Amino acid sequence: MPSVTDILNAPVAHRGLHDLANGVAENSATAFRLAVEHGYPIECDLQLSADGIPMVFHDDVLDRLTELKGPVSALSAAELGQTPLKSSAAGDRILRLDEMLELVDGRVGFAIELKRQVDGRDADLAAVSAAMLRDYAGPVSVISFSPRILRDLRQHGFKGPRGILVERFKNDYVRKTLSPLQRFCLRHLLHYPLTGFEFIDCHQKSLDLPAVRLFKTLGFPVVTWTITSQADADIALENCDQITFEGYIPKSG
Repeated sequence: MPSVTDILNAPVAHRGLHDLANGVAENSATAFRLAVEHGYPIECDLQLSADGIPMVFHDDVLDRLTELKGPVSALSAAELGQTPLKSSAAGDRILRLDEMLELVDGRVGFAIELKRQVDGRDADLAAVSAAMLRDYAGPVSVISFSPRILRDLRQHGFKGPRGILVERFKNDYVRKTLSPLQRFCLRHLLHYPLTGFEFIDCHQKSLDLPAVRLFKTLGFPVVTWTITSQADADIALENCDQITFEGYIPKSG
């Protein structure tokens, strides 16, 4: 089984190699094809459709990225699959997980984020994603902010590297949705006995968290997000093993 450093063996294209100014939407087939052409591993996101199919989409609502409004979870996979991404010049539509895997076909690695589900279907997302990934022959890792999703993925047979997403958990959204104790446990990675994560995917401004530094010292790979300039990449790489980038092309070598 390849390690995360084998899978994410080059700078990772955040939601594919997207470029809104040139009509390449995030998490789109075009963005994924461009990442493959340039040899970049791909970071992407999964949300569940109403009928329980993992869809490649970041937000839990459709408003920002499509002309529709309302939750992703209100529509079936068939309906979502007919929904254009409004910033796509190529007319890209929302992809299913299996469609994305077929498109990439093992040519680059993945860091697939399983999003917390606002309707509470985290366990369902973990189960069906693990089942779809079980027979995928390409290099793939999974990431999540949710310790329970990482635990459930392993219980459902996913054998690849699993990364925990970590930040300082101080923004307004997490203050509203997570208790101070929950935020403390997440920030200090106290869930490790539950998750047994294999790597850390850390916000670039949180690389100095004591727990992140400790686990890195213990040999755990650290990926950081989201880097938007070469200057930021140079700084981040002093304290991590790989970057997730957007908005520029990292220098090679």
